[in-house]
Amino acid sequence: MEGKVRELLDIPANDFDVVVRIAREEDIAVARQMAKQLAQELGFSLADVTKVATAVSELARNIYRYAQTGKIMIRKRLEENGGPTIEVVAVDHGPGIEDVDLVLTKGYTTYERSLGIGLSGIRRLMDSFEIASEVGTGTVVRVEKRRRRF
Repeated sequence: MEGKVRELLDIPANDFDVVVRIAREEDIAVARQMAKQLAQELGFSLADVTKVATAVSELARNIYRYAQTGKIMIRKRLEENGGPTIEVVAVDHGPGIEDVDLVLTKGYTTYERSLGIGLSGIRRLMDSFEIASEVGTGTVVRVEKRRRRF
């Protein structure tokens, strides 16, 4: 996604099942609850529902904390070979991230009262993770979780 930040910031929201505008702290809980509900509808295990909800909560919190406003877009996909998948795209027009590699370092945080999960934790919780950020333009994070077969 490198170099495509401006293009990605304008991803059409109508392609998603749920779009939550993040502008207040309460919106973080709404985004988390909507992600949890969609993951449950897709038949994800309780552990994976929790991982998706935690990842969305962190993404929404990052938007609120660093960009003040943005949106979380979530959609269900039914892949022929891979089974159901939940895709989450977090978009903001905030200050951007100067050193993406640094923030993806395990344990890195800029906020003392953080859960300490950060972007590196989100990457570990989900099956795929992409980030594009440009200082002064914004940040887009796209993650996916596939339903496991038992």
